[in-house]
Amino acid sequence: MGEAMAAQCLQEGHCVIGISRRHSEALDALAASRGATLLQWRHDLAEPEAAGWALLDWLQAQAPGRFSQATLINNAGVIAPLQPLADIDPAATAKVLRVGLEAAMVMSTMFLRGTRGWTVPRKLLNISSGLGRRAMAGSASYCAAKAGMDHFSRALALEEALQPNGAKVVSLAPGVIDTGMQDQLRAADPAAFPDHANFVALKAGGQLLSPADAAARVLAFLARPDFGGNPVADVRDASA
Repeated sequence: MGEAMAAQCLQEGHCVIGISRRHSEALDALAASRGATLLQWRHDLAEPEAAGWALLDWLQAQAPGRFSQATLINNAGVIAPLQPLADIDPAATAKVLRVGLEAAMVMSTMFLRGTRGWTVPRKLLNISSGLGRRAMAGSASYCAAKAGMDHFSRALALEEALQPNGAKVVSLAPGVIDTGMQDQLRAADPAAFPDHANFVALKAGGQLLSPADAAARVLAFLARPDFGGNPVADVRDASA
C-alpha cells in the first residue's frame, strides 16, 4: 500500500520522499512522466535512526514557504511468525516492535522537529490496524505494536494541540488489504494460529481491498477537513 500511496501522490503532483528497503523503478518512471519530485531513500526501518536524521536534515534545508503543506505517513510494519509468543525468537519480536512502533515514533520526532517553524498545515498519519484494537492469538507483537501506535498517536495529538500551528495527528486502521502480509496469514499453521480460517475466508470471499483502492481511501481520509478530530480512527467509519 505504501507504493500505491506514493504513486497516487505523485499523480497529484506532490513532492514525495519514499523510505523503504527497495528502490521502485515504477515510481521513478511515474514521477518523470508527471514532472513530480520524488526522492527514494533506502533504509531498513528496523534501524530507524539513520532515516530519521536524514529526514530532519532534508526538512531543515528547505526554503521557507516552498511547500503549501507537509505530511508524514508512517506505513511500515512486519509480522513475526504466527505462533504463540513463547515459541518465537526474541529477535523477531523486537523487529516487529522496532519497525511497527519505534520507527513511527522516531520519524514523527524528526518530522515535527524539522517543520516546527513552518506556518503551513502539517499532518501526521500513522497506519494502524484493527488488530491494535482487537487482540489475536498468534500475533502478540503485531497487536502490541499497533495498539502502541494508537495510544502514541493520542498522546502526540495532545502535545501538538498545545503548540502554535500544531500538527494534526491520526492513527488510522485502513481496512483489510490484499498484501504479502495476508499471504503470510493464510500460510500459517492453523494449529498455532487460531484465526487462520478467518483470513482464508476473507480471501475466498473477495473481501480484501486492493492496495490501490486502500491507498485511495486512506488519502481521501487524509484530505478530510475534519482530519485530526479523532486521533484514533478507522477508514471504514464515515463518522470517524
